[in-house]
Amino acid sequence: MRGLPETEDLPGLMREALGLGCRVVAVERLRGGSKKGVYRVRVDGAPVTRVIVYNWAGTENFWPGQPGADPRDPLAPASGLAPFLAARDTLDDLGVRVPRVLLADGGRRRYAADVAVVEDVGEDTLEALFETDPARAAAALDDLAAATDAMHGHHAPRYGRVDLLREGGTASGASCERLVLDRALADLAEASGRDGRIAAVADRLRDRLHHLAALVAPRAGYGLVHGELGPDHVLVDADGRAVLIDIEGVMHFDVEWEHVFLRLRFGERYRALERPGLDPRRMDLYALAMRLSLVAGPLRLLDGDFPDRAAMAGIAEHNLEAALALLP
Repeated sequence: MRGLPETEDLPGLMREALGLGCRVVAVERLRGGSKKGVYRVRVDGAPVTRVIVYNWAGTENFWPGQPGADPRDPLAPASGLAPFLAARDTLDDLGVRVPRVLLADGGRRRYAADVAVVEDVGEDTLEALFETDPARAAAALDDLAAATDAMHGHHAPRYGRVDLLREGGTASGASCERLVLDRALADLAEASGRDGRIAAVADRLRDRLHHLAALVAPRAGYGLVHGELGPDHVLVDADGRAVLIDIEGVMHFDVEWEHVFLRLRFGERYRALERPGLDPRRMDLYALAMRLSLVAGPLRLLDGDFPDRAAMAGIAEHNLEAALALLP
């Protein structure tokens, strides 16, 4: 299994981040990361007792055949120190709470991959608090709503990942809706080859995607979106603030893409995040595209050695049924 290599200098990394007196006590790989390794490192002799280490080694990427992402494709899986830092700086400038960076090493001085040492916000995800502490979760959900308002209201004239746009680059594709359509058609083709139920209605799904895309009018101006903003990607700190994690995919894009995902992941609690003025035609196209993505992606991930296989298979099954339900 993946792990922080013992042959590399984790103690040195901790001393550089936290001071010369820091000593590593224990290392634990956290569940959930599929494109990078996420480790809780417990220490003593430092101002804090534990930190989080992100490790972007290729061996930490569970996605088969996807060692890296094309930065020009805003919908491609994003991973790496550069997109992480660009997203972190952008969100911090907007007042959106993200983990503090204690050390970022892209020079590979101590590890054979990019690594970052960040603040350990704690173990409370918003998803877990909905069940264990509803009052605290409700306050954090309100804070998340303020954060998404700040993000979605931060417009740019071009779409694309923030690290690409900062460098003056141009994202691929003719428009957000065209990118979503093209990816949805590819996801449909892949899912059809993996599940007979999708294959049986592939022509109807393809026609539906083209029909919905034809209804979408052109747009200029794009809000800032997380891309995968579910309650499992929101931690809650000691002050009750919502803290966004897994931020490498932050991009300027149609905010409807984010709202479709928020609605899908938050269910009835989405009412706290819903906002007027969304384009219903984009929402319809993106809803079907998102469902197909959440069938093809998890099934593809299961081609590799991703450990939480039952949960990933369940995601694919749930979204397959939901995609079929969107057919007229």
